[in-house]
Amino acid sequence: MSEETTDKVVNKDTGETVTEETPDVEETVNEGPAAEAPEEEAAGTAEETESGGEAASEDSSRKSRAEKKAEKKAQKTDKEKEALKAKVEELEDKTKRQLAEFENFRNRSEKEKAQSFDRGAASVLEKLLPVVDNFERGFAAVEEEDKDDAFVVGMDKIYKQLMDELDKMGVKPIEAVGKEFDPAFHNAVMQTESDEYESGYVAQELLKGYTYHDTVLRHSMVSVVQ
Repeated sequence: MSEETTDKVVNKDTGETVTEETPDVEETVNEGPAAEAPEEEAAGTAEETESGGEAASEDSSRKSRAEKKAEKKAQKTDKEKEALKAKVEELEDKTKRQLAEFENFRNRSEKEKAQSFDRGAASVLEKLLPVVDNFERGFAAVEEEDKDDAFVVGMDKIYKQLMDELDKMGVKPIEAVGKEFDPAFHNAVMQTESDEYESGYVAQELLKGYTYHDTVLRHSMVSVVQ
């Protein structure tokens, strides 16, 4: 509880005594600037706390924006990688298709080239067959006593050499006599009766046929049993 001190002062003009109350020292001290200091300090602390909170919030916001930016950049990088990977796969697939097409084209070209060569060779070989026929007809006409003649022996060697070369090139004679008639290899020019072969079998070969690499170069001309 505050206490007040009463002082008596005499007024010089009127001679009256005036009573003045002197406020208690403790109350005066409490009402001075020093009493306001804690409030100001508290206010300063609150401001500092608020300022610190705002700074922390700003730092957090800045950090959040940086994280979002980094995340967007990472997503963009991933998309670019996926697009690049898809492009590489597309180019690889396209290259594989082109290589496959080129391989097919090369195979076709080689096959066509081989077929073209075979056709050309077959054409030449087909023209040689009459020469072979003439050799065989000539040998068939030679008498038994003339087979040891030097000329006949020489011609026989030439004939055998020719047939060996044709064989190396893939020219093979077609089997006919005693075989069942096959229109793929035989050409029936007449029918005959035979006690040796059954009906539908080749009894006689009139002209020898040949194949070239499993392709008929010339059909055999035959006589077939009725």
